[in-house]
Amino acid sequence: MKSRLVLAAVLLCGTATGALAQSQWSGTVAPMTPTPQNTPLALPRAIPPIPAPTQDAYPGVIRYEVDASDVERKIVRVRQTIPVSAGDLTLLYPKFLPGNHAATGPIQLISGVTVTGAGQRIEWLRDTIDPYAFHVEVPAGVSEIVVEFQWLTQPDNSTWRVVMTPEMLNLQWEKALLYPAGYHSTGITFQPSIKLPTGWNYGVALDTDSFEGDIARFKPVDLYTLIDSPLFGGANFKRIDIDPDGSGVHLNIVGDKPDQIRPTPTQIGYYENLVTQADRLFGARPYDRYEFLVATTKHLGGIGLEHHRSSENSVPDDFFTNWGKSLGSIGLLPHEYVHTWNGKRQRPADELTANHNIPSQNTLLWVYEGQTEYWGDVLTSRSGLAPVADIITSFAEVAAFYDNQPGREWRPLQDTNNHNLLGYRTSNPYASWMRGTGDYYREALLIWLDADTLIREATNERKSLDDFAKAFFGGDNGSSAPRGYVFDDVVTALNTVHPYDWATFLRTRLDAAGPDAKAPLDGLARSGYRLAYTDTLTEAEKKIQTGWKTDFQYSLGFTLSSTNRINGIRWGGLAFEADIGPGWEMIAINDLAANADRLREAVTANKDGSAPIKLLLKRGDAFRTVQFDYAGGLRYPRLERIEGTRDRLTEILSPRRR
Repeated sequence: MKSRLVLAAVLLCGTATGALAQSQWSGTVAPMTPTPQNTPLALPRAIPPIPAPTQDAYPGVIRYEVDASDVERKIVRVRQTIPVSAGDLTLLYPKFLPGNHAATGPIQLISGVTVTGAGQRIEWLRDTIDPYAFHVEVPAGVSEIVVEFQWLTQPDNSTWRVVMTPEMLNLQWEKALLYPAGYHSTGITFQPSIKLPTGWNYGVALDTDSFEGDIARFKPVDLYTLIDSPLFGGANFKRIDIDPDGSGVHLNIVGDKPDQIRPTPTQIGYYENLVTQADRLFGARPYDRYEFLVATTKHLGGIGLEHHRSSENSVPDDFFTNWGKSLGSIGLLPHEYVHTWNGKRQRPADELTANHNIPSQNTLLWVYEGQTEYWGDVLTSRSGLAPVADIITSFAEVAAFYDNQPGREWRPLQDTNNHNLLGYRTSNPYASWMRGTGDYYREALLIWLDADTLIREATNERKSLDDFAKAFFGGDNGSSAPRGYVFDDVVTALNTVHPYDWATFLRTRLDAAGPDAKAPLDGLARSGYRLAYTDTLTEAEKKIQTGWKTDFQYSLGFTLSSTNRINGIRWGGLAFEADIGPGWEMIAINDLAANADRLREAVTANKDGSAPIKLLLKRGDAFRTVQFDYAGGLRYPRLERIEGTRDRLTEILSPRRR
């Protein structure tokens, strides 16, 4: 059987040699010489190499027409007219997408690719090594080709997010275009247009030439700018100026229903404050205009994605009508807005690639995302979008998670920067052990709080991380040209604010691993707070720690789903040590039907050790009973003030006056 499988594999490879003949007679296969890359096997013609990017500009302008009107069938149709000359041409589908930090271009959703020139069909050939590349042999006498295809957007969010509904559209141009290989993305010019459903309007950071007959035509832009300028369109659309000093910043809101796109004057005021507080923090704007693209929806797929002159944001459909329900949604726009300074204009050098098919590296995501997480929370509070107390409560959750994270024993924070490259934001059943994407956001937030409070304390409050932000991310008002930085640049800028061994400060926190490695909580103490635990949350704390009813992480070592399924099993926790793994459902608690309320009551009842917690569990057809003698009561994180210390955290989160 084994020799037959080997024979089949050889036949599929199209390399029938003397080794194949030997295997037929002796049952063995001689070693084969590997097939060189790009050597044709059973293909109609040889595959040329993919040209590397050069500094030359691509000759001519690519006319790029998108038909996004088929929202019922969720199909985006594309027609590109590309100037060419005779010979080999390679067209690329974008692979490494900005803000994704990984190879996430959904080439699997592109269909119906056809190429014509001078009225004749031209056959294309996909690269056998890189499936994101299409090779076209342009015949003599053909000066332009027409490329047509469809992007089959998804009906649900099971694999890829929904980007089209009957009421709205989130068009990300990079998901629906091909571009010539061999050039920098800034050296290829596109002239885009889009057809929308009748009566729709849109928001985008591109400059509109005309909008007639449901077709919007935009001024020519380079590929880099086009990909960095997504569009939100919808039947229910509202554009609101939120720039107190002019007309450069707008909310562009689409909604499932008309009453979901009407923020109150107070809410608009918070966003005006956000712009003002960001101006005071960074000191200069790295854009000529900025467009917040906001979808209030239960149907469009969730997103929060940064761009240089805009951002994509989806929030619950009752975001404006049930204000403050979710701190995560409230903090989304401030986070993405900070990225225009940190991540877009000022960017890690290894994220500045020539085009969108050159791999990016993620060595400095703890700055790109981590410091953005910090400033996003700070600006959420400084703008009034959320009270100071809410941010402090959220910091308690972050501190508790990392103070109880066993994964630091084997994996340093620096390594989590590579997590997206291992598989884009993949889930796993033991997140506390694996570590991952969230760490270079949230643990890095604690590092930047540590740095901020250190500077404040050492300079008698004369300096702070605000000074770093202004010097490092600010300057060149109105300029959007990206500026690359490396680790040493970060250290130098910190030393300019306050001389210190910042390289060691950062590396000891980024590279810490092993049984003695600790979470970076020094900034909390310098802020005037300590991490503590309580068995009774206030109503305000419950609003932030939204999962409190089913959260037993810091007691029994797991969380419960709405169907009583045991999730979030903490590595090394009580449930883990009781051999409880993924997939178990809680059926009964102390011989009564299970639910989260009853489990909280049982944990509380055993605080004196007199009423052990007995759980009946089910997984498939198997049942088992587990008893916990745990007597520590319910444990929810809280930051407590350290008596007699300065409340630097409140000072950091309070609005700046200038």
